[in-house]
Amino acid sequence: METKKGIGDTWFIGILLLAHAIGFLLACRYTRIYMGDSFEYVYEALNIKQHFFFYSGAPAMPVTAEYMTQRQPGYPFFLLLVYMFKVNNWAVIVLQNILSVANIIIARNTMLRLGYNKKYDWFLLLFIIAYPAQIIYANTIAPDILLQTFVVLYLHYFILLIKEKKSRYALYMSLALIAGLFVKPVLYPIAILHIITLGIFVYKHPFRGREVVLVSLLPLCAVLLYNTWNYERTGKFHFSSNQAFNAIYYYYLFERDKYGVEKAEDFLQAERTKIAAMPVYKDRYNYANARGTELLRSNLFPYSIYHFKNSMRFFIEPGKAEIDLFTGKLSYGELYDSKSIGFYSTWKQKGMAGMGDYFSNNPSMIIVIIVLLFNCIKIGLLALFFFNDRILLSIRLFLLLFLCYFAATTGPIANTRYFLPISLTAIGCAVISYQNIQERKHKPAVND
Repeated sequence: METKKGIGDTWFIGILLLAHAIGFLLACRYTRIYMGDSFEYVYEALNIKQHFFFYSGAPAMPVTAEYMTQRQPGYPFFLLLVYMFKVNNWAVIVLQNILSVANIIIARNTMLRLGYNKKYDWFLLLFIIAYPAQIIYANTIAPDILLQTFVVLYLHYFILLIKEKKSRYALYMSLALIAGLFVKPVLYPIAILHIITLGIFVYKHPFRGREVVLVSLLPLCAVLLYNTWNYERTGKFHFSSNQAFNAIYYYYLFERDKYGVEKAEDFLQAERTKIAAMPVYKDRYNYANARGTELLRSNLFPYSIYHFKNSMRFFIEPGKAEIDLFTGKLSYGELYDSKSIGFYSTWKQKGMAGMGDYFSNNPSMIIVIIVLLFNCIKIGLLALFFFNDRILLSIRLFLLLFLCYFAATTGPIANTRYFLPISLTAIGCAVISYQNIQERKHKPAVND
């Protein structure tokens, strides 16, 4: 059967460039290119440039051990690509937009390896444009587009490894994973899954097994070396200071939804005061990690349900807060104000009766509803992908595990930022499912 070309590669790339150009112009109009932790990455880039000091705290303030490992150095090095010439964050934004377009093209090429037909490029573009987070984070000083790059590359090389069975792709997977885990720590536990995945591959395809086994260990070695360096700097063998912070913060979110903002704020403030009183960083880290684990274990069943529910929301979250922050309708002060009432709080407190006032005060809800609709369609089609017997089972299982890992690690902090690294993969798989439905529908009947 002849494969139709669809809109063509030139038009596909042209539409992507146009969408990103519009996003960049909107960023110039609203000038909201910074988020809550943007300056920590900027500080670290400048500290590296000026003093070769890997530290994300403000250089004018006393050095605090937490900021030595708060942010991984991958994104600061990306900023340095521009900062070595001139500290200009708008140049960084241009570079990120180019990278975003490249990510989409790579993801599309990956899907072509799974039988994707360019005839459905229009559907692929529709899903990408209907997910504003791609454009928003391309125009924000944040590491998420760069993290997406390495996730897209990692999955691309995994599929090439399975399809072509060439050991060099195992090396490329390892290098992409190493680069990604030094952008954001969410990827460093994948180092173990990586070893297991390549171990299974070697078991089934024992050619050059020693080479693949050795390169599978590279990400774990990188983590251990970085942990050792952190031990020398802080006295604690660890990868990121965020781990201990999140252990308590996740319980704070559970407490807030269960008992209310006031009680949760009192709890968090009391814990932070206790931690701050400890003079040694290792003690602060160990206490926070142990305390968070203890709290979660003592509420294991209710917290597990709470965590699972929010992990499911992760797949359809439309990102209203991100849209409003980008357009200036919302400030970070308002976002984290304990008295502010968002959609979920309004629904919980007032139900349908509160929706009229909420919609009148939030005009972006029209866009949000459209995004939510596309997200629901996308997730429905994505679910069908894992039952598509035209795709190798090993690929479907690995992609499912990868998606579930991101959902599980996100938990209560479910927003578009945490879905972004795997969003293009999810979109591509959804479009393949749509293509499969269309092909089955138009498949000519076979005469007996």
